[in-house]
Amino acid sequence: MSILFEPTEINGMKLANRFVRSATWEGMAAADGACTPRLTELTAELARGAVGLIITSHAYVRPEGQAGPWQMGVHRDALVEGLRKMTGAAHEHGSRIVLQIAHSGHMANPKLTGQPALAPSAVAGFAKTPPREMSATDIEDVADAFGQGARRAQEAGFDGVQLHLAHGYLLSQFLSPAFNRREDEYGGTVENRARAALAVLGRVRSAVGKNYPVLVKINSQDFMAGGLSEDDSLQAALLLEEAGIDAVEVSGGTMLSGDLIPPRAKINTEEKEAYFRDAAKRLKERLRIPVILVGGVRSFDLAERLVKEGYADYISMSRPFIREPDLVRRWRSGDLRRATCASDNQCFGAAMAGEGIYCVVERKRQKSG
Repeated sequence: MSILFEPTEINGMKLANRFVRSATWEGMAAADGACTPRLTELTAELARGAVGLIITSHAYVRPEGQAGPWQMGVHRDALVEGLRKMTGAAHEHGSRIVLQIAHSGHMANPKLTGQPALAPSAVAGFAKTPPREMSATDIEDVADAFGQGARRAQEAGFDGVQLHLAHGYLLSQFLSPAFNRREDEYGGTVENRARAALAVLGRVRSAVGKNYPVLVKINSQDFMAGGLSEDDSLQAALLLEEAGIDAVEVSGGTMLSGDLIPPRAKINTEEKEAYFRDAAKRLKERLRIPVILVGGVRSFDLAERLVKEGYADYISMSRPFIREPDLVRRWRSGDLRRATCASDNQCFGAAMAGEGIYCVVERKRQKSG
């Protein structure tokens, strides 16, 4: 049996294999952030496809932290019942499911929220509407909201939560010198810039207890001038491990990274795959907790080598599961052809158009067939 299909666990969360569905904005939630039948069915489809761990798209913990339309929320107790249907769909088919909880900071959409965006610093040029710099009280309030969001996730039956510290959202902004120009205890050194994330982790742990899996998604680097470096990312991950995080998913870049980020289109050779692998290995060499690698994996053989050779403990994918939610089941059956995802990003265009995320190429193929 391949190492990829060995059972493992993360802080007591038993996983059937080492494949993870990375958090993916589906554009299928209700206007108020509620889980919908479409989201529940998508979860069931992934679980039927034998994905070991499903991580949901980012769920905003406070109304002003909403990034875009049709985004899931976890900011009100009334949302728990709908989320419980999602967890039930995962568990019915043998998968574990983790809720990614987030606040978008200056990337929030004031037209949607009706409130000014919050940010570590009121840095101009990153958003159309200048954000409001957060006070120490604001930071504490947001940390409390993350704790309440984690409590709701636990009540809804999620097997854990993932804190979103990547891709230029609020906690990522605190870590990044490009966004964080503060001169108080939350700015300057990497230890100070990590303080907001550590406060969030503390509130989350207080809400869910020490035996509930709490994961984090972190940028390996921002791939932008003055942004988070690999060295600082490693130091932040070590601080989070010391504070009690259970696993780290390694990603990279922001919406402002432009051409500095590794190419994510036309991933048609193994050489173009797993573009964050070296950063993941640096973390794996220093951390005692599991490392999850996301970014461009399309080949079973490469995924297997990455785990065997100590780059990561788990392989996380996003776009391949949009085209093939049953990819893991196919590989497990012995059909080891690479994922059929064309890496053309048309799927996100469909979501932005209000249709919900789906593989445009696959749907056209099905209609023509």
